[in-house]
Amino acid sequence: MSFVVYVAAALLTLAAVVLYRRPGAGTGARGPLTVSTSVAIALAALVFVCSAPLTLAVVNDVAGVPNFGAPLTYGLISAYSCSLMILLVHWRGGPRERIRRTVRRSITAYGALVVAIVVLFVLADTDTERLADLDTYYATTPFMREMIVLYLVGHTVATVVMAVLCWKWQREVTGLLRTGLRLIMASSVVDLLGFQVTKYTAVAARWAGGDLDFLSTAVAPPMAALAALISSAGYTLPRLLPPLRAHWRALGDHRSLRPLWSRVGFVSTAPKPPSGWWQSPRQRLHWREVAIHDALLALAPYFDDLVREDTRDTAARAGRTPHQARMAAEAAMVGDAARRAAAREQPLDPPSTYRLYATEVSDSSGLVELAHAMRYSPVPALAREGTVRTSHGLHHG
Repeated sequence: MSFVVYVAAALLTLAAVVLYRRPGAGTGARGPLTVSTSVAIALAALVFVCSAPLTLAVVNDVAGVPNFGAPLTYGLISAYSCSLMILLVHWRGGPRERIRRTVRRSITAYGALVVAIVVLFVLADTDTERLADLDTYYATTPFMREMIVLYLVGHTVATVVMAVLCWKWQREVTGLLRTGLRLIMASSVVDLLGFQVTKYTAVAARWAGGDLDFLSTAVAPPMAALAALISSAGYTLPRLLPPLRAHWRALGDHRSLRPLWSRVGFVSTAPKPPSGWWQSPRQRLHWREVAIHDALLALAPYFDDLVREDTRDTAARAGRTPHQARMAAEAAMVGDAARRAAAREQPLDPPSTYRLYATEVSDSSGLVELAHAMRYSPVPALAREGTVRTSHGLHHG
């Protein structure tokens, strides 16, 4: 059992660290929601570490008190239940004063529960160390009986409240948030049926003189681990996926701009970006966009409207849409301007006043379309070749 809970604890710890240091989250971005989510997941990991028989043995030995790990683990479970309530309050949002009031009430209630657990343990007779079956072994022992029921009830209340709130909320939202809420509801069902009901059943069987200890020792722990992992996925996915998607798009756009950069980068005077693995895809994309815009500005005096217009007409006759024809024409004009600049030809007089589509949009989509046209469209090269011949004839006619 120790192996199962240690693996769950490791995965939960990783989720808490990744969420706290999620892409694009500077120190200022770590508000109450991020902190409360990370704390809840970290507490879940700590609960699993402390509940492992190997950990319990070490804790009991260090403390010099048999079963000292029991109130420690149950107290952490109660703290985890409280953290879930606080997390839901921050996630749902609302007036700041109402959030603070609800948080204070949750801390007060579960703080009292932790104190009661400690007091009941002190009053109980627990001389026999039990590392895996303490709940059922002491199910009929005065004060321990009450302590066990108390921590289970406290956890059940938090689970039921969380499931009800998520059920109501998921009908009001869409997208990733709804997916996250449904995952949390699924984790609540797994927790209730797989962990809590099995614990209640095993304890009640002891009260009735029976023995269903395997439910508490063999079934409940992996079900609790599964529920915690599903719950963590529900809390983290709606917060992690959007920035990860943004970074993935930035990485793709940065790669897509490579053909355009290779054609015009030689005239850019923009400062080179700082090198280093810590540069995020969005930072690298921003630097490349700035450099390409600088290069296009430098190439503007070489823009030939004849090249653009002839290529646009050729693309239109080939069945391109007006926008596709425009992008093919701009790709041909930019390519021709880069060729002229590389050959150190004189800028055109008078210069073109044409404005590229890439300068009309605020994101990187215009540059990406221009780069795509330069790489994949066969029209620019053919039209450029024809335009050169036509222009040559006009100049000599």
